[in-house]
Amino acid sequence: MDLVELSRLQFALTAMYHFLFVPLTLGLSFIVVTMEAAYLVSGKEIYKDMTKFWGKLFGINFALGVVTGITMEFQFGTNWAYYSHYVGDMFGAPLAIEALFAFFLESTFVGMFFFGWDRMTRKQHWVATFCTAFGSNLSALWILVANGCMQHPSGLKFNPDSVRMDLHSFGELLFNPFAQEKFLHTTSAGYVTGSIFVLAISSWYLLRKQDVQFAKKSFRVAAAFGLAASISVIVMGDEAGYTIGKEQPEKLVAIEAMWEQEPAPAGFNVIAFPSEESMSNAFSIKIPALMGIIGTRSLTKEIPGVKEMVALNEERIKRGREGVIALEAYRKDKTNTAARDIVLKNEKDLGFGLLLKYSLPNCVATEASKCNLQSATDADIKKAARASIPPVTANFYAFRIMVAAGFFMFLLFVVAFYSTLKNNFHQKPLLLKTAFYTLPLPWIACECGWFVAEYGRQPWTLYGVLPTSASASSLTAGSLWLSLFGFIGLYSLLLCAEMYLMIRFSKQGPGSLGLGRYANEAHH
Repeated sequence: MDLVELSRLQFALTAMYHFLFVPLTLGLSFIVVTMEAAYLVSGKEIYKDMTKFWGKLFGINFALGVVTGITMEFQFGTNWAYYSHYVGDMFGAPLAIEALFAFFLESTFVGMFFFGWDRMTRKQHWVATFCTAFGSNLSALWILVANGCMQHPSGLKFNPDSVRMDLHSFGELLFNPFAQEKFLHTTSAGYVTGSIFVLAISSWYLLRKQDVQFAKKSFRVAAAFGLAASISVIVMGDEAGYTIGKEQPEKLVAIEAMWEQEPAPAGFNVIAFPSEESMSNAFSIKIPALMGIIGTRSLTKEIPGVKEMVALNEERIKRGREGVIALEAYRKDKTNTAARDIVLKNEKDLGFGLLLKYSLPNCVATEASKCNLQSATDADIKKAARASIPPVTANFYAFRIMVAAGFFMFLLFVVAFYSTLKNNFHQKPLLLKTAFYTLPLPWIACECGWFVAEYGRQPWTLYGVLPTSASASSLTAGSLWLSLFGFIGLYSLLLCAEMYLMIRFSKQGPGSLGLGRYANEAHH
């Protein structure tokens, strides 16, 4: 594996590990707020006990999420130095705001949540709980503002003098439609994760006849909260499909395995066996018109397929090559205004020129002097254009696993919520067992969704602007392998610690609080 592939692998592993903890943190935070609000309104001690118990599990998960997340921010400087230089204005601002406001907010109030029960009034403590949840979600907002710009560059302008992207509109960066849609979709997925977590563990208690009243009230909260969240996930997922179709057409055709343009409105491949080598599907089952409606909000607008996108990107690569050659000439002679004009004329396609440049033989990010765009052949252009389409097979299947899991959980919440209205859910062992065994499903869906979002962005770090192959730092393969194994070992230990603590306290139940009114009290 070369330097770029190793850097990608390391970041992918750390990101996927980190995202095991994020959804549950987001989801449990506001579920705990809801439970404490019930205590605030009713004054019933059982809701206070629910807040404390589920809050304890939130705290364990929160701590592990913080530890695994800090590493990722450092990797942008250690592994992706040129990316950090190229878009530092854009990327640094939201991450700094996230640390100064969101992280400090949640870190301060999480302490008040755990240690302030006897030091504050009920209202004051609920405000501290709310601020903890708000800070966690605000943290996600600023991170996804940065990621949204990576998906759809907004508020940036190329500066040929500094050869980097300057931030010219913070408002455009903040209100980037990709960032807003990703934030709502991601947080809703987190709420679903938290709801399934509470629903599953509460079902386990009911099946064992353990702390029944505690479990029944927890089940009710999770069913109602989860139903609302799952509806939000579906609505925002639909909106994400439209946004991707408009701003990331290459990703759309990859996750749909749409090799050729179809008559409008295009069908949706429910099941298919895509072949990237032949650029066709050996077998497929379609829902007519659905993809056209999702991707274009129209019955008449056509969606280009992979082959059409490759042809379009060949032209962009040619224009980008002209711009990059002119940029290199301008860097050597800043009085060459003609070259500068060519750069600005082809500004929107410069990234495709770089994609061609770094796909040439002997061209690596750390030895750009070996990359001679003048020597690029038509075959090189065609190869680069084909590489501009994200890998189809992996994205296709990951997307469908995510969607199938999402709809299954929605149906589970519908049945669970309806059963709470009928007040007979505790008498339905099939429902309780289904809820319990669904426990891993939201994590599978979240990991697949994050995979599609990031792997579907390839071959770019900044979509259409900066190729991944041009973004890496000047590191040695040996140092990357060493740190990679170090991360795998450390993160595996952290994951084992998380699983041990979560399983231990989940089995013990509210008895772990040592209040003297539940089964499995701590002193036993």
